[in-house]
Amino acid sequence: MKLDVKELPGDEPALVFLHEGLGSIELWRDFPDRVHAATGRRVFLYSRAGHGQSDLPDGNRTPRFMHEEALDVLPRLLEEHGIERPVLIGHSDGASIALIHASQHPVDRLVLLAPHVFVEDITVASIEAARTTFETTDLKARMARYHRDPERTFRLWNDIWLAPEFRAWNIEDVLPRITAPTLVIQGSGDQYGTLAQVEAIPGRHVVLDAQHAPHLEAPESTLEHVTEFL
Repeated sequence: MKLDVKELPGDEPALVFLHEGLGSIELWRDFPDRVHAATGRRVFLYSRAGHGQSDLPDGNRTPRFMHEEALDVLPRLLEEHGIERPVLIGHSDGASIALIHASQHPVDRLVLLAPHVFVEDITVASIEAARTTFETTDLKARMARYHRDPERTFRLWNDIWLAPEFRAWNIEDVLPRITAPTLVIQGSGDQYGTLAQVEAIPGRHVVLDAQHAPHLEAPESTLEHVTEFL
């Protein structure tokens, strides 16, 4: 399966960006470029299967989809691109994938933006609201600017998060196995999770005046915290 990737040359350890549940390379906007400019580090981004210009997966997702990405897909990509002990910078689902990966593979550091470690009522309610928005507004047309198949991209994310069996999803068991220095940034108004998500993760915690995308909604503060941590 072909995945769309983007690389910027620079110093090691490389910064590997893992996007959110409806994200892609382009939907990071200019944040990776700004971190690259501020740190001089090598940058690697990719759109997961079903996102951006990457190939579409054959089947639907299961509650193990983040484990599969973290433990099967990501290690293969890192090996293919000669990346060892990366800094993983993950947003939302991407942050959860970063945590799972770091529990079994060596990483230099973790930067987690609005991570999920368990499912909350606020998460489900916001994802249900997103389904209504997708079906009643021009969201599909707007997503088409960034994804090959916006309908498939949306359903892959939305259907599994709203599946009854996904309510039991929880990755708190991986946290004790993570030894890398960790920075967690969350918006005080995050509509997809409470501060309980942050409090569950050991590390440095930062709460900014933002919602679910602090790197886009509070970009200067987020950039400052990330670059100082690196």
